[in-house]
Amino acid sequence: MSHDDPYAPKSPSCDNKFQLVKVESWVNGVTSSSIVGLSARFGSPLPRDAANAIRRPTVLANPINCCAHSSSKLTNFVALAKRGDCTFTAKAQIAQFGGAAGLLVINDNEDLYKMVCNKNDTSINITIPVVMIPNSGGKILEDSIAGGGSVELLLYSPIRPAVDLSAGFLLLMAVGTIVCASLWAEFIACEQVDERYKQLTPKDPSSSATNNGDDSEKEVLEINSKLAIGFLLMASAFLMLLYFFMASWFIWLLIVLFCIGGIEGMHVCLVTLILRFFKNCGRKTMNIPMFGDVLILSLVVLPLCMAFAIVWAANQHAPLAWIGQDVLGICLMITVLQMARLPNIKVASALLMCAFVYDIFWVFISPLIFHESVMIAVSLIFL
Repeated sequence: MSHDDPYAPKSPSCDNKFQLVKVESWVNGVTSSSIVGLSARFGSPLPRDAANAIRRPTVLANPINCCAHSSSKLTNFVALAKRGDCTFTAKAQIAQFGGAAGLLVINDNEDLYKMVCNKNDTSINITIPVVMIPNSGGKILEDSIAGGGSVELLLYSPIRPAVDLSAGFLLLMAVGTIVCASLWAEFIACEQVDERYKQLTPKDPSSSATNNGDDSEKEVLEINSKLAIGFLLMASAFLMLLYFFMASWFIWLLIVLFCIGGIEGMHVCLVTLILRFFKNCGRKTMNIPMFGDVLILSLVVLPLCMAFAIVWAANQHAPLAWIGQDVLGICLMITVLQMARLPNIKVASALLMCAFVYDIFWVFISPLIFHESVMIAVSLIFL
């Protein structure tokens, strides 16, 4: 995708259109994360298709700001440099003079700054691609190289289609999840099981069928206006926690919590579906200490769900890992939506308004306070 900015300075030798660039990376031959960058007003344009791009090794410029002749060998390498201390064109000229095949400039925040020429740059001749990448993506590459890893990059600027089918697919998936959750209890849930969502919870032998019905009703959380506002405050606090504590251990903690929720949701969905079509499976139980009588079906399905989540977590950066993530997320949301209830349109409107304010503030207003969009900065952590 490319676009022109009439307000960005240009000159006869510095008049390229800005291109959104996809930076694919490999560390020691293993596919790593992709980074989205922005090309400069100067330099050579990038190919539109990955098949026409050349996969090249990457090296850190030395000095890292690339404001002086680099002591690192740059020939046929993509040079990685940090923003600051000299102009963008000076960095590009030094990298090109050293024989670099391209230059990636790491920004000092998560924004994609438009690299333009200065007024004095009237006759520059830069023939290598120059791309700005966000700080988080640059740090990943920098740490990999500093740790002795062999990093290779593929730079290209894919054409954005007029109709984005992926957006339609996401909308369809979201609507389908909500519809499925709303119809789950009536059309899918098995009537033969008293506790549909608690096959692995302790059972009280003295409780009657009436008490079981009451317990089932207690599982439903009725959302009111106060809870809607509480959701806004809790989500904001959690977002700030992510923003200020972007450590790898904290990210893995979130992944583990997501896997636990996904395992529970997938277990509930699979057991319920199987019991719906194979009701005899609900007759065989096993007595387990502290849990009481547990369906054997639950004991069989649970390890499969755990294995699914573990495989996804171990391969979450693989090209098709999004399928496993969506499956876990959909199962989790179906289970959660079974437990939440909006009593009236007033509460629903309050919840939607809180969600609207939450998105607008953290995407568009937060840069005025934190000098960058907190929502975008946090989302880039998981790329």
